[in-house]
Amino acid sequence: MSHIDALKTRNQNFAASFTQRDLVPLPKLGMIIVACIDARVDPTTIFDLELGEAVIMRNNGGRVTAALIEEITALSFLVGRITGQDAPGFHIMLMQHTKCGAQQFAAPDFQADIKARTGIDVTPSAITYPEQDLLTDIARLRDEPNLHGGLTVSAMLYDVETGLAHEIASTQSLEVLRKKAADL
Repeated sequence: MSHIDALKTRNQNFAASFTQRDLVPLPKLGMIIVACIDARVDPTTIFDLELGEAVIMRNNGGRVTAALIEEITALSFLVGRITGQDAPGFHIMLMQHTKCGAQQFAAPDFQADIKARTGIDVTPSAITYPEQDLLTDIARLRDEPNLHGGLTVSAMLYDVETGLAHEIASTQSLEVLRKKAADL
């Protein structure tokens, strides 16, 4: 049996007991989780999430890139349209992890090789120091003028060896973060 056949069988088993056809497109927990694409790092499993509880967005390193900001901005407008609220409220949780392969993107020779071969700049996905990178990513969200100040953000670092996620930054609104930055 191929991997695809196995997935099709799993889907048939899932569909046989599926009872959630009335789920709305908005996440029940009002949350977006941004995480790395690493197969060891599945937010649904790590946080024991159920279908419809959170939006999961994944990329190399779980980094806040220009593309991710565009997705979150568009999603916030979509949520506003669905709810009829000008200021949709939801939470963005950033989650990176230990032993991340995207740490290799921080090596200048590797960056140059990828850029020369593909034209792709992996610098925004590079992980150097996960705790600091998470704070940098919060600042990227804070500094994005198209994101509503009422959105909240936090950050966690998942340890792939213990299975525990540790809080790096507690929940704060972008508005509060912007005021703090302006006062510096």
